Amino acid sequence: MPEYLAPGVYIEEVATGPVPIEGVSTSTSGMVGQTERGPTAVTLVTSFTQYQRWFGGLIDVGVSFLPFAAQGFFANGGQRLFIARVVGVGALPAAAPIGGGNLTLTAIGPGNWGNHLFFRIQASSLQKKDVTGASSPVGFRITIIYYATLPPLPLVDPFDTSALTDPARRPNRRDPDAVEDYDNLRIDSNDPEYVLTAINGSSQLIQVALTNSANPVTIPAAAPFTQMTGGAEPAAATETEYIGTVSLTKSPDQRLGLAALDTIDEISLLSVPDEVRFPNVTPEIITQCERRKDRFAVMQVAEGKGLVQNIRPPEDTSYAAFYAPWIRVFNPTNGDYPLVPPGGHIMGIYANTDVERGVHKAPANYEIAGMVIRDIDSTRKPLEFAFTKGEQDILNPRGVNAIMDFRSHGRGIRVWGARTMSTDGQWRYINVRRLFIFVEQSIDRGTQWVVFEPNDDTTWARVKRSLSNFLTSVWRSGALMGTTAEEAFFVKCDRTTMTQDDIDNGRLICLVGIAPVKPAEFVIFRFSQKTIEAQQ
Repeated sequence: MPEYLAPGVYIEEVATGPVPIEGVSTSTSGMVGQTERGPTAVTLVTSFTQYQRWFGGLIDVGVSFLPFAAQGFFANGGQRLFIARVVGVGALPAAAPIGGGNLTLTAIGPGNWGNHLFFRIQASSLQKKDVTGASSPVGFRITIIYYATLPPLPLVDPFDTSALTDPARRPNRRDPDAVEDYDNLRIDSNDPEYVLTAINGSSQLIQVALTNSANPVTIPAAAPFTQMTGGAEPAAATETEYIGTVSLTKSPDQRLGLAALDTIDEISLLSVPDEVRFPNVTPEIITQCERRKDRFAVMQVAEGKGLVQNIRPPEDTSYAAFYAPWIRVFNPTNGDYPLVPPGGHIMGIYANTDVERGVHKAPANYEIAGMVIRDIDSTRKPLEFAFTKGEQDILNPRGVNAIMDFRSHGRGIRVWGARTMSTDGQWRYINVRRLFIFVEQSIDRGTQWVVFEPNDDTTWARVKRSLSNFLTSVWRSGALMGTTAEEAFFVKCDRTTMTQDDIDNGRLICLVGIAPVKPAEFVIFRFSQKTIEAQQ
């Protein structure tokens, strides 16, 4: 109770009414895998162009499917994707001392790709004049260039226009795949152009360290590009790196792989495109989803699985869905048409459906964008295997969501299944499980204010109103069955849901029931012949 110690007028604000509950995001996704380059810290990208700036382009499918999955995610309408890059044991970043050794450049992530970075340091473009009128630079300039494929060495300066007409140098000149240019840099930490702030806060290629802020940065008279060295990845990534480790000696931002995504609360969809190659990764994905209960996994069949009798979901869970077969995509870097697992493309459909229709809409009966939709030749078709209606009659009850070829009907290639991997009829459908995840997580985050509040009728009433208001908005969005709110849900929070023992032990128990909409999986039209009846 407030204290009133002196006479006067006191103005107070009193919280009344229900506390609003905001729905959580259901379309933010997370992926784990290998990339051309980039950081190993979890990084958010919001387009495939941004993915390319951080992690490079498409790579050999024999190394990883992640770049193709990311491309398919955005092609199908995905908008937010967390990437956890994995590397093999012993991987090291390239590095180089510059500026007389007072600065050290280090590639933003480990691996051989760092040896494809080149740098140069020059005087800054901005000049200042002294009392005699002589000009001198106010700072220095660092330029970084990156080549996905190393050009012939020694490097021909790509910014030297004379090389375009020099017959001896022109054949070896290459345009870099990425360029970063930082001008007018200083070593004064109070300066807006402080070198550590300017580069480390924005670079997608390097990080810089300053040895001593009291020492000057040496600017060489000649400024050729110099190759960074020391980048290495002596071993290929294994399932251990994909799973990641949780160490008590490491902070959450130092975790890698799946363990790193475990720390990101915003993730609602999870996929590891390469799990088809690492059997021990699959249960780790499902375990994370079941333990956290705030995310849903998109799984895919292994390559070469065309015999229906051998295709089954790997586990019984309602927190994941299983898709088959693989799909064919185009790789413009080598002109090839590889087969890839469909998980990334499917996850993009999930995310887009959530935005366009809502989490209650089953992510099925949608064409898959970003894949080849024509036969390349007699052996290279859009789908690894074309399942028939009879084969899907076997797959669907098992919880295998088939990707079906409807091109002969003019309907393209579509996702033709909406089931989880669960054998429990209550959790048969993807949209039902994901709707409950959405409702449960929204209520969990929106009712944290209740903790340590008085466990009495006033608090119970406020909780009930908050939940009822939120569920009413969910019902009005079309996510719940019923023509009235009373038919769609109920909320109970009173002495019928908790005993005196519960209250004495600090337990506030609220009972919530919702009626989710189910997808029309089997649409049946029954026809009969109408006859004209004799009139009296």
